[in-house]
Amino acid sequence: MGYGVTSSSLLILVGLTPVAASAAVHFSELGTNIASGVAHWRLQNVDWRVVGRIAGPGAIGAFLGATVLSSLSTEFAQPIMSGILALLGIYILARFILGIRPRLSTKKLSLKFLAPLGVFAGFVDATGGGGWGPVATPALLADGRLQPRKVIGTVDTSEFAVSVAASIGFLVGLGAAGINWAFALALLAGGVVAAPLAAYLVKVAPAHLLGVAVGGLILLTNARTIFRAYDVADPIRIVSYFVVVLGTLAGLYVAALRARRRAATRAEELVAAGSPA
Repeated sequence: MGYGVTSSSLLILVGLTPVAASAAVHFSELGTNIASGVAHWRLQNVDWRVVGRIAGPGAIGAFLGATVLSSLSTEFAQPIMSGILALLGIYILARFILGIRPRLSTKKLSLKFLAPLGVFAGFVDATGGGGWGPVATPALLADGRLQPRKVIGTVDTSEFAVSVAASIGFLVGLGAAGINWAFALALLAGGVVAAPLAAYLVKVAPAHLLGVAVGGLILLTNARTIFRAYDVADPIRIVSYFVVVLGTLAGLYVAALRARRRAATRAEELVAAGSPA
């Protein structure tokens, strides 16, 4: 999560236009998504039922977003979008730090929930140069029906369809000459190396720690977008980033401590249950 947003930001920093940056990122993702998806599949991080229900709508949204971005700037929507995502990040942080366990429904994630989410996340991904993970991941984590590692693996795997659709949209809108293939190949090379390592980390990381880390990352990245959109002064930015990072680290400690206490309590209960009367 964050590959597209981070890469697009860096490409714009070195001089590419938003549309050129998004196009290069999405073509590079054709390879990185395969590497990531295969790694998550082998590590059993993927819920294929959810992939089947969110990938198609995501592809539709991505194609529409790519064609729109090819002729229209959507920068005005970024701070609004980032505000929504920041709120989701705060919720996820609070949920895992406080140990809130949502009451899970016995029903599976429905197409009624996943289809609008897919269209929305796909559109944001194409127009913003990234956003499939930052939009879809918090929504599925907040819903609470999938384990964090399953959420990340499922979102990453379904992103391949989104990247294909966005790439086709950019080819239609820009033509092959409008794609910076050198940047796309460079991003592809780095992403293919990193994707399997990230998938393994998701597999072995404890759920409570992974949830806090993801929530903190979501809040940090979207706070940056909001501050840039409203030209917030550097001292305020630095203090805010420090508070978010410090809060995330404190949250990791609290979540780990709670998990250790629960494990110790379970162990005591098992010992008591096995003791003779």
